Amino acid sequence: MKSAIELYIVQKVKEQRKKRKMSQRYLADCLNVSQSFIRNIENENDDTAYNIDHLNEIAKVLKCSPKDFLPEEPIKL
Repeated sequence: MKSAIELYIVQKVKEQRKKRKMSQRYLADCLNVSQSFIRNIENENDDTAYNIDHLNEIAKVLKCSPKDFLPEEPIKL
């Protein structure tokens, strides 16, 4: 299972991806990963998660800051 912070990040990336009408396939191609990698990340029951390097590359693709994927305050459980 993903942690609360991982779920938050996945949701933020997914929101930005969909806002730009970008498919999982297109994002995967931009990151040089498989579409199944993105699909697994967006599946909350899968342990696959983005690392900081992924977030940096995603920010380049989406033309935003990596900070846009992180909460302003720590997530409390």
